[in-house]
Amino acid sequence: MSGTTVRISNRSAQILKKIAKQKGKSMQNILDEAVEEHRRTLILKEANVSYARLKNDSSLWDEEKLERDQWAATLTDGQEDSY
Repeated sequence: MSGTTVRISNRSAQILKKIAKQKGKSMQNILDEAVEEHRRTLILKEANVSYARLKNDSSLWDEEKLERDQWAATLTDGQEDSY
C-alpha cells in the first residue's frame, strides 16, 4: 500500500500507538479509521446545518415536508409484491 508521510504531535503518536495496541491493529489502520469517522461526522454536521437553515424558512420547510410525504407514499404503492 502506498502512503504519504504526515507529521503528528508526540502526544497524538503515543495515543495512536496505545489505541493500535489495544485494538490489535496497525497504527495506519487506526489512523485510516479515525480519518473516515471524522469525514462522516463532518458530513452529518453539514447536513444538520442545512436542515436547520431549511427549517428556519417556513415555506421551504413546508415544501420539504410535502416532498417527504410524497416519497413516503411510494412505500405503500404495491411494488414490493412484484419481487
